Amino acid sequence: MSDTTGGGRTNAVLSKLSLIGDLLMLQLVFLVCSVGVVTLYPAAFALQRVLPYAIGQEHPSLMRRFWSEFKWAFRRFWAAGLVLYVGSIALAFGLLFWASTDGPVRIFALAVLVPLTGMIVGLYLSALAVLPDEPADTTPKSLFRAANLFLLRRSLAVAGGVIGLATWFLLLARLPTLFVIGSGLIPALIAYWISRTTTTRPKKDSGDVSI
Repeated sequence: MSDTTGGGRTNAVLSKLSLIGDLLMLQLVFLVCSVGVVTLYPAAFALQRVLPYAIGQEHPSLMRRFWSEFKWAFRRFWAAGLVLYVGSIALAFGLLFWASTDGPVRIFALAVLVPLTGMIVGLYLSALAVLPDEPADTTPKSLFRAANLFLLRRSLAVAGGVIGLATWFLLLARLPTLFVIGSGLIPALIAYWISRTTTTRPKKDSGDVSI
C-alpha cells in the first residue's frame, strides 16, 4: 500500500517537473523567435496555440508544433503585429511622458491614457485567450471580432487578467531578470486562465420543479 502511494507521489512530482520543463523550453524558444520586432507577436501567438498541449502534457512533437504555429502566425499576423508593436511603444511613451509632467493637462491625459491602455491590454489578452480555438484560416479581422466578443462576454475575468499582467510588469520593473523566464510565458498563462473561466451560471433543470 505504501509502495503504491509512494509511486503515485513520485509520478505526480515527475509530471509537475516535466510540465515546468516544457513551459521553460517554450519560453526559451519564444525569446529566440522574438528577437526581431516583426517576429515578436507571431512568436507570442505561436506560444499561445501550443500552450494547451504543454499543459495537457501532450509531448509528441511539441517543438515541431511550435515551429509550425510560428510559421502560420508569421504569415498571417506579421503586419498586424508590427502595427501593434509600434502602437504599444507609442502608448508606453505617452504614459511615461505625461506621468513625469505637472499641471492639470497631465491629469486629463492620464485619465484618458490609463483606461485606454487597460482596454487595449484586455483586448490583447482576449485575443490570446481565443487564439488556440481559432481555425487555420483565421485573419486579423476575424481574430479581432472574436476577441472583442470574448471581452464583452467575460469582462470581469479579462479585468482580472489585466490587473494580473500589470502586477507582473511592476514585479518585472523591480526584478528585470525575471524577463528571461516569464516575458512570454506569463501573459500566455494569464490568457489561458481567462479562457478557462466562465461567467455563466448553470441553468436549473425544469424537470426538477414539481407542481
